[in-house]
Order: sequence, then structure tokens, then C-alpha cells
Amino acid sequence: MDKIMNLQEHADKALEWMWAVLPNVVIAIILLVLGTYIIRFINKMVRKFFLRKDYDLALETFLQSFISIGLKIILFVLVITQLGVQTTSLVAILASAGLAIGLALQGSLANFAGGVLILLFKPFRIGDFISAQGVDGTVREISIFTTKVSTFGNQIAVIPNGQLSNNTIVNYNALNTRRDKIDVGIGYGSNIKQAKEIMLAICKERETILKEPAPEVYVGELADSSVNLTLRFWANNSDFWAAHFYVLEEIKYRFDAAGIEIPFPQRVVTQVKG
Repeated sequence: MDKIMNLQEHADKALEWMWAVLPNVVIAIILLVLGTYIIRFINKMVRKFFLRKDYDLALETFLQSFISIGLKIILFVLVITQLGVQTTSLVAILASAGLAIGLALQGSLANFAGGVLILLFKPFRIGDFISAQGVDGTVREISIFTTKVSTFGNQIAVIPNGQLSNNTIVNYNALNTRRDKIDVGIGYGSNIKQAKEIMLAICKERETILKEPAPEVYVGELADSSVNLTLRFWANNSDFWAAHFYVLEEIKYRFDAAGIEIPFPQRVVTQVKG
């Protein structure tokens, strides 16, 4: 009989506790649902705001990510507090968790700091063609932790911001013009002056190759089997690759027509009769 009474007492206490906690749980769920909806609405308004303003695209992406994460953290704190967790206890828990997470996610914190540095010092912008961390491509997005780069093969390379901010970055769009350097080898029996005139004529005829600074050709090396000529010319960034490939192809056509030899490695195999 005593055991039954104890069970009844425990059941009554559990039921009483449940009825006491249930309103807070319901309110917390409602708060979570409404908060999620409000966060989505705010994020949508932020995106519309940036669409109307002419801010830097990298800054827009970074701020949108930062605002979204910040609002979610605030919502989490509100829901936990509504469930009965004391604010002082929550602060202590968050401080301890923050320390543990900070130690475990040092790389992520470094990436966040790297993202801030990229936005402050602007070594590149969205749309710039860069070379970094062994990746060449066009910057598509700069977020809180990573930067997305579109490569020549139309793949997306995701590079951590921490590595970008602490290593060498080559930005090919930082200046409006770019100089090309093409090395071509000709045979020792070929006419060097004629070859140089042909290469300069190609640059002169091509409208997208700048006339100032003027293209130049010089003998770069007397190699084992060839005289290596170096051609240098300038072009606008938008015309650079088209000019580069055009000059390479045209040099081959015109050297062949003029009888100028472009040496290539050859292997002679002789058969020894026994």
C-alpha cells in the first residue's frame, strides 16, 4: 500500500511539473517558429536593401551572412531562456562552450578574421581574376569563412579566408592593363632580324594590342639547339587572352611561310647490325 501511495505521489508531482513546464515549452516552440520566420523576413529585406544600394558585392555577402548568423544566435538564447535556463547560467555555459569551441575551431576563427581582413584591405573584389593557393579563377563570392572562385574549367573552388589573407595573392584585375611574355625559339640558321620584324608586325596589326608601351622583341637566350626570342606586349585585361592566343598562332603561320625554323627535340634511332 505504501509503495502505491509513493507511486501516486510521484505521478502527481510529475504531472504537476509537466503542467508547470508545458506553457513555457509551448511558448518556446511558438517563439522558435515565429523567430525563424522573422529571421527569413529580415534576411530578405537586407538582400533587397543591398540590391537598391551600390555597395561592394563582397561586403554585401559578408554582412548578409553575419546578420543571419547573429539573428539565429539571438533566437537560440531567447528560446533557451524561455525554457527556464537562467541568464547567468546561460552566460556561464556559453562562456565555457565558447572556450571549448574556440579551441576546437581555431581554423574557423582564423577564417572569420581572414574574411574581415579581406573586406578591410580589399586585395581583390568579386569579379576579379586571381591566382591563390594553387587556384586560378574568377572570384564569385566572399562569405564569412570562405571565398568561392570559378576556375577555367567552370568548377567552383572554395578557399578558406584564413589561408587567403596570410598567403600570396596575385590579382590580375588590380590594374587595367597587363603585359604578356611569349618565348619562341628559332634555328641558328634562321634570320633573327626577319623573325623579330614578323613578331612586331603581328603586334602592330592587332588592334587589341596596345601601341603604348610599344611591343618589343629581344634575344633572350642562346640555347643548345635554338635562339630564343622573347616578345613582350601590353593589352587590356579584357583583351589579354584573345591577344595571347592570336599571337602564338600567327607566329607559327608566318614563320612557316617565311621559312623560319622553330626547332623541336628529335631523337634519331639507328640500328646496329651485328
